[in-house]
Amino acid sequence: QLQLVESGGAVVQPGGSLRLSCAGSGFTFDTYPLGWFRQAPGKDREGLSCISSKDGTTHYADSLKGRFTISRDNAKDTVYLQMNSLKPEDTAVYYCAALDLSESCKSDNYRVYYWGQGTQVTVSS
Repeated sequence: QLQLVESGGAVVQPGGSLRLSCAGSGFTFDTYPLGWFRQAPGKDREGLSCISSKDGTTHYADSLKGRFTISRDNAKDTVYLQMNSLKPEDTAVYYCAALDLSESCKSDNYRVYYWGQGTQVTVSS
């Protein structure tokens, strides 16, 4: 059974950093592109970043302006999202996802195959 389990969500002060982790199981982790998304209260879920399976190509939403970094460790079946210079508007539930096998991570609108359950990030003083 395919599973994606996020962890690392917390309450953090503005300007702080946080690293989210997402552990996969039940599928061949290293063959799938992976992505991170978030959904703030009252807003649509938005794609943040994608990392390919083949060559580690990464893509980021323009709105992040270099503050977030996605990475993956296939030996640990885990994908990470390092978040720096956090702002109150980053407050949201953050989701990881296994993406469609054809996803190239070269443009927006990442195609999701399977969602994780989400982890809450709150940025507040």
